[in-house]
Amino acid sequence: MEAAEVRQFVLETLQEMNYDIEGIDDDSTLGPAGVDLESLAMAELAVRVEDRFGVRFAEEESEELALMTVGEFTMTVADRAGHVAGAGQA
Repeated sequence: MEAAEVRQFVLETLQEMNYDIEGIDDDSTLGPAGVDLESLAMAELAVRVEDRFGVRFAEEESEELALMTVGEFTMTVADRAGHVAGAGQA
């Protein structure tokens, strides 16, 4: 799974959710002082990513996800999606 594909999806999803993505880069945090996603918006982003890439996030990860940067979140999703794809090919 390419991180660039995940990043593009995340940015498009944020835009669909009415967030201004101008100025967002890999160092922008998803939570406060960055993209500023509230918990409900973070959950929606996680669900959309789960549906698109076949990955899963546990409920207890929500706080951890909000502290991630866009780059960290993108790499986490790409890594998990790679494991999902790899498991499917076994």
